[in-house]
Amino acid sequence: MRVLITGGATGLGQAIALKWAEKWASKEDEIAICIADINQERGDETVNTLIAQGANAFYIHCDITTDSDVQTLANTLETRWGGVDYVFNNAGVATGGSLLDEDIEQWQWVFDINLLGMVRVSRALLPLMREHGGGYFINIASQAGLTPIPYMGSYNAVKAAVVSFSETMKLELAPDNIDVSVVCPSFFKTNLDESMRSSNAASHKMLNKFFAKADMTKEEVAESIFQQVDKKQFLILTHKLGKRAFLLKKLLPTQRYIKNMLNQTKMMKRAMEKQI
Repeated sequence: MRVLITGGATGLGQAIALKWAEKWASKEDEIAICIADINQERGDETVNTLIAQGANAFYIHCDITTDSDVQTLANTLETRWGGVDYVFNNAGVATGGSLLDEDIEQWQWVFDINLLGMVRVSRALLPLMREHGGGYFINIASQAGLTPIPYMGSYNAVKAAVVSFSETMKLELAPDNIDVSVVCPSFFKTNLDESMRSSNAASHKMLNKFFAKADMTKEEVAESIFQQVDKKQFLILTHKLGKRAFLLKKLLPTQRYIKNMLNQTKMMKRAMEKQI
């Protein structure tokens, strides 16, 4: 089993790497894991932990916004492994702020990483999967892409785009025996806040509180992902409240759903005003 994880040095990517190594060790099967990231120190630490768990792992520096880095990644996997079985498009950043808080540069930044980075990696590795008769892409989106909340416009939009892109991949690549899943977790305890951009201090504090109060750890999210990928579930929801919110959005009349969200927006605005 050959597994690539972008953004795998820390956070959810790291938890996924460790979970896959753990599960394959229990099956007494060989697993090779590539950690593609821009953080050398944390990447090396994760690789050492994986090796201690019995995985064949290595780190490669890869900035997914740079075409040459992504092509080097694809060439390295072809040379070392002869292909790849699982690709976790996990690398991502967070943004927050109102429509006027977020400038175009911030929108371009988050789209270049969270969406176009995923496109670059998928385009580079698809030929390897086709050549070897199959594979599996697991794209990490967010609950925000399904049930967006206010003051996260660019993040909501880019994660919704990831969901749509993943559905397109699912349909387009099925004839090549290549499967696709999209993961939409809610807030969980991780280090995503380290990369967060927001010019609105109150918005930043509010989002940090959401991360701090999360009811799931990254390890629990990784376990949920493993169980659902094992069943080849396309839309992977990891949080009970997230599943409930998505179901309500689908079942409630649109006007009633919007009314409920407007009430929540008012409460969020009051909470943000208290942060100023």
